[in-house]
Amino acid sequence: MADQARFAEETEQYMGSLYSAALRMTRNKADAEDLVQETYLKAYRGYGSFREGTNLKAWLYRILTNTFINSYRAKHRHPEETELEEVEDFYLYRRLGGLEAATAGRSAEDVVLESLTDDEVKQAVESLPDNFRIPVLLADVEGFSYKEIAEITDVPIGTVMSRLHRGRRALQKALHEFGKAHGLVGMTS
Repeated sequence: MADQARFAEETEQYMGSLYSAALRMTRNKADAEDLVQETYLKAYRGYGSFREGTNLKAWLYRILTNTFINSYRAKHRHPEETELEEVEDFYLYRRLGGLEAATAGRSAEDVVLESLTDDEVKQAVESLPDNFRIPVLLADVEGFSYKEIAEITDVPIGTVMSRLHRGRRALQKALHEFGKAHGLVGMTS
C-alpha cells in the first residue's frame, strides 16, 4: 500500500503534461486518454524497478513514447515513409517582412508569428512523420535535452539530433508554405 500511495504522489504532477504529449502523439482525445492510462498502468507495474535519483518525468515519457510506438503505430503495418531529402533549408527571416518590418523594429519572425494561429502551427507539427514529430515535441514543447530524448525514444543521441534537425526543417518548410499561401512570404528564393 505504501508503494501505491508513493507512486500516486510522485507521478500525479506529470499527468497533465503526459496527457498533452499523448494528445499531440495520437491526435485524438480518446486515444490520448487510453495512452496515458496504459502508461500509468505500465509505470505502476514497473515502479519497483525505477531507480531513485533518476529523472522520473523522463522515465514516464519513455514509457509513454514506447507505448505509443508499440501500440498505436502497430495499427499500421507499414509505417508512413516520407522523402525528406527534398526538404530545403528555408529561413523565414530572410523571406519575410522587408523594409516595413525593419523600420517598425520587428523581425521577420515576429511578422510571421503574429500571422500564424495555433491551428496552423498544430497542423504543421501534426503533418510530420512520427519519427520526426516525437523528437520535435519532446525537445521544443516538453523541453527535454538530447540525452533525455535519446533515453525516452531508445535511439542514439546522434539519431535524435538528426531527427530533430530534419523535423524542424520539415516544420519550417510547412510553415513557409503556409506563409506563401497567405501572402506573408515572397515567392522568390
